This record gives sequence, C-alpha cells and structure tokens, in this order.
Amino acid sequence: MRLRYLAYVSLVALALTGCNDTLETASKIDLSTVKNKVEQPLPDRILQQISAKGMDRNSPIMIRIFKEEGVMEIWKAKRDNRFDKIADYKICAWSGRLGPKVKEGDRQAPEGFYNLSRTNLNPNSKYYLAINTGFPNKYDAANGRTGRDLMIHGACSSSGCYSMTDEQVLEIYAFARDAFRGGQTSIQLQAFPFRMTAENMFKHRLSPNIDFWNMLKVGYDNFEVTKRPPEVEVCEKKYVFNQQTENGAGFNAAGKCPAMSSPAQLTAALAAYEKNYKLDYEKASRKFDGMAWYDPSEAERKAVVAKQRKGHDLAYAPTGTSLEAGKMVKVADLESMVANQTANTLARGTAASSTPQPTTTASTPVAAPQATTSVALATPTPSSVPVPTPNPLAFAPTPPEETADADAKKPFWKFWSKN
Repeated sequence: MRLRYLAYVSLVALALTGCNDTLETASKIDLSTVKNKVEQPLPDRILQQISAKGMDRNSPIMIRIFKEEGVMEIWKAKRDNRFDKIADYKICAWSGRLGPKVKEGDRQAPEGFYNLSRTNLNPNSKYYLAINTGFPNKYDAANGRTGRDLMIHGACSSSGCYSMTDEQVLEIYAFARDAFRGGQTSIQLQAFPFRMTAENMFKHRLSPNIDFWNMLKVGYDNFEVTKRPPEVEVCEKKYVFNQQTENGAGFNAAGKCPAMSSPAQLTAALAAYEKNYKLDYEKASRKFDGMAWYDPSEAERKAVVAKQRKGHDLAYAPTGTSLEAGKMVKVADLESMVANQTANTLARGTAASSTPQPTTTASTPVAAPQATTSVALATPTPSSVPVPTPNPLAFAPTPPEETADADAKKPFWKFWSKN
C-alpha cells in the first residue's frame, strides 16, 4: 500500500513540474534571489554540459521549436564547428494550432526561419524577459503576412507568442546573451510544426499547410545532414537554402530566383538522406493506411491540461501539446470532425482565432513526398558528410543593423572543404 502511495505522489510531483523541465533536471532557481536578470549567469549544470560537449561558453547557438511536441531546443556550436543540442524546454503556452501565422490577430505562433540580432533581446519586457522572433521576415512580408511583436517570453501566457516560464526564459536569454558576446551576429530561430520525419509528414499529408511544410522541410533536411544552421534566402516568395549564385547575384524575395546551385558534396549528402526518407515514407503509408492526423484546437489542448491538473493550484497555465490532444483518425471521419469543430468555433464567435482546417474525403489524394525531404532514422555517418572549416559565426545572413562586416563574410560553401 505504501509503495502505491509513493508511486502516486511521484506521479503528481512529475506532473506539477510540467513547464519547468530543461534537460534532465527541472529549473530550481529561486527568482526572488536573482538580482540582475539580464546578467544572470547560466546554471553550473549547463556550464558543465557545455564543457563536456566540447563547446565554449560564448560559442554560437541556434534555437529550434517544435509546436506539436511543445518543445524548444537550444543548439550550440562545438569546437569542431558542428552544432549539438545543449538544452530543451517544454513550451508553457502557445496559441492557435499547427500552421504558420498569416495575419494580425489570428493568434497563430509563427513558423519558419528567423534571424535574431542583439536588438531582438528585450530586457525590459513586462513578461519578465523577451526575445523578438523577428516576424515578419522576408518570406512573410513577400507573402503579405502581417503581425508584430511576436516573442519568446516568460509569464506562460500567449497570443501568437512562444511563452515560457520565467525560470526558463531566464536561461534562454542567457544563452543568447553569451553567444552575442562571443561574436555571433545572428542567431537562427527555426520554428517547425513538428519533427519532420517521414512518419510525421505522412500523418499530416492532408493538412492545407502541407506545401508550406514541405518547403520548410528542405531547411530541416539541410540541418539534419550538416548539423549547421543553413544559409537562408528568399526568392519567388519561397525559402531557398544553402544556395550559391552565379557571379554573386543577389536574392529578391518577391522576384525571380537567380541561377543557383548547391555544393556537390551537400547535394550528394542530401540525396543519400532522401533515399532513406522515401523508404520510411512508404513504411508509414502502410502503417497508417487510410488514417490521418486530427490536429486539435487550442481549446482542446487546454482541456487536456485542465483535466490532468484538476484540483491543483498552479502558478502557470500551460496550454498542453498537440500530441496529447490530437489523434490519428480514419480519413473518412476527419471531414465530419473538422466540420463540427468549425461549427463550434463559429458559434463562439471566435472563428478568426484558428487557421483553416482541411476538408477531406476518403478519395482525397495523398501528397507525395518531395525530393527534398529527410528521415530521422537514417543519419549519415560522419565520413559521408563534408567537414566544415572553423568559424561558425558566419553561418547566417548579417542583420540590417550590422552591415559593416558584410563584405568580409565568407560564403557558406567555403566551409565545406578544408581548402
């Protein structure tokens, strides 16, 4: 009996840590003891991991977000100039549902590739600390997407932002601050709807956002293969990744793409990755034949959390994850589920708070995987991927306010060989 009681207490304690998990250990800092939040150093446990992974305290970082899991990851450059994950956090609250932000007031959190400079840090945020995501970027602007002041911030309250607990954002802010002090001029933020594995891409193949997600996946693939943030440009209102142009031609976000190509070694590495992806996509199609993912609304995600934590007085109000509230359903049933959900939303007068959902039938065609996708199960061996030379500080485009050293920046493909 006592063992059952102890097990129950342990489960309750685990549930209550919810939004505070980072790496294997929940954040233990007492915010009342923090005298200067802007200069608060990273905890010793993280500094020890930085050293153990062959990183420097001020080496560059990258931020990765996966909405469906509700996870934010911090990746950091090692001394061999590849990036490795150094921390991950459960996102406490994000509004809307899977899919990009389209217009002001739609409550959607952005998806895409964003460059963060020092000016994106907000030490005076009313939500403890904040980092502006940079929405809208060149892609968003070229496609007429609107919105502003979309942040990564504390307070666990969101309307189009990625909201963390105050303890979490204190660490995330410190990671960014230290990287900028080390010389990094632009931190890449990658915001994805989910991990873009073959299985996940098949599950979500009927989403109206699938074409947009297939485009994002090209950048996802590039990072999975190289473990370096891809160089991101925009032309013809689309993202392009790790492309070199003839005669140094520039990119126009809304204009025609210049003649461009990827380095041969990168192309070969991506082709090997893609071969395995296609095999896993076929496996997923057999495993989930006639099934598709039902993407839950924000209200459904909140309802799951409320049920799990009934009777507990919590300081924060997490919104829960899509994995907890969503589910695989028969394609034939998906249309009626989405129709009922839309009707309920309209009845509440909040239709604008969520992105459109797919209208599907049993005969709806399945989107085939594109040639620029990847698979998590088939990571290339180190010998099959080109080894970059030093200086990961030059991985991202220089932000507009820091153009003085733009001419001195080495083209990304120069890092693909030792010459």
